[in-house]
Amino acid sequence: MFNKLKLDDIRALERIAPTRVLTQAQINEDYFHDELGTAFGVPEALVKVLTTAEVSQVLKYAYEHDLPVVTRGSGTGLVGGAVATSGGIMIDTSLMKKVLDFDQSNLTVTVEAGMLLMELAAYCDQRGYQYCPDPGEKSATIGGNISTNAGGMRAVKYGVTRDAVRALTAVLPNGEIIKVGSKVVKNSSGYDLKDLIIGSEGTLAIVTQATLKIIPKPEYAISILVPFATMSQAISTVPKIIGAKVTPVAIEYMSCDTILFAEEYLGKKFPTHASDAYLLMTFDSNTQEAAISDMHTIADLCLEEGALDVLLIDTEERSASVWSARGAFLEAIKSSTDQMDECDVVVPRSAVADFILYTHEVARTVSMRIPSFGHAGDGNLHVYICRDKADDETWQDKKSKAFSMMYAKARELGGLVSGEHGIGLAKKEYLASTLGDTQIQLMKAIKRAFDPKGILNPGKVI
Repeated sequence: MFNKLKLDDIRALERIAPTRVLTQAQINEDYFHDELGTAFGVPEALVKVLTTAEVSQVLKYAYEHDLPVVTRGSGTGLVGGAVATSGGIMIDTSLMKKVLDFDQSNLTVTVEAGMLLMELAAYCDQRGYQYCPDPGEKSATIGGNISTNAGGMRAVKYGVTRDAVRALTAVLPNGEIIKVGSKVVKNSSGYDLKDLIIGSEGTLAIVTQATLKIIPKPEYAISILVPFATMSQAISTVPKIIGAKVTPVAIEYMSCDTILFAEEYLGKKFPTHASDAYLLMTFDSNTQEAAISDMHTIADLCLEEGALDVLLIDTEERSASVWSARGAFLEAIKSSTDQMDECDVVVPRSAVADFILYTHEVARTVSMRIPSFGHAGDGNLHVYICRDKADDETWQDKKSKAFSMMYAKARELGGLVSGEHGIGLAKKEYLASTLGDTQIQLMKAIKRAFDPKGILNPGKVI
């Protein structure tokens, strides 16, 4: 279907991006996989781009010569979405890190796609503003966050990446540069192409610039850690928190075993791990009184629902201990096993407890360790199947059975395949079985409209 790169193709790419084109023997192996490492592919050429114009020229050339293209930022994905499984050209946007515009009047910041989430957060914070999406992987690029519609811990109050994107500059597969959306707050102007591109995992267009919503940074924030005797008690309290007419910034759940993994990984002690399950919540406001009032409302509710205690995270040391542990959960679980794979399922908030308890049943059925944590406040759960010395055949068989059971349960509960990590290569079959043929065919028609030759990130999502 696609052509292989020849020497003439490499020379053409070198004219577009002098000194920034690497061929197979020169490409670091880190580019062959993403963070989870279950998908593998070697690009024939890696192009480190600096501008939208360079992306346009590379795509125009690839389109004319039937060469597949995959885009990559930091490579922190977990579903093989930025892996060159068809060879071809990999476009690395990680050098595109400029802030192009900071607009206090319209509360927007415009950045290039290669800027890291942590860099954007620091830039806004220094000016007294906040970019609201807060995915756990702070070294991910903004372009990568946009490609998967990343969520994170502040989604309960502030929404996900899509809610923060005002406009995009993107390059179509034929090299044409388009600008979709604008700085306006409201828009009822035809089909929203911006929202189609967000979450499309680089299969429709390559995002090079983004205009993002920012807010004045809340003046005060406070967190609480709430231990429960059982996971069922903790998770079943979440819908009642949501219905209490108080909106926490974050509602995270964690189990004792996950905390212990994080302690060992970080070499630091968590404030407590005497209970089976915990909820971690943050409240913010422009006044200390309002944040504390919200916190007390929810603390009292949790105690009424059987919480064993409410621990106030009121010092920098304790806050750093708790949130650094939460941020390290993925790496901690990963370091505890030989190999793992993730079920990034999302279910209605009222069904979180049912799903988490079901994962325990799955673990018993397949005789595998399946730790979890997640964003209880928005129903997005991170469930990890751990290999733990299983041989290849056993690992593949048990993993497939566990995934099939969990995604079937998610469908039964009204959930979907992915809350924020995307589909990529790893979750395609589960997306198809969840959405059904009609929706998949509509998605394929959209793909053809944007990319009639199918050169952008082939084999991913659908």
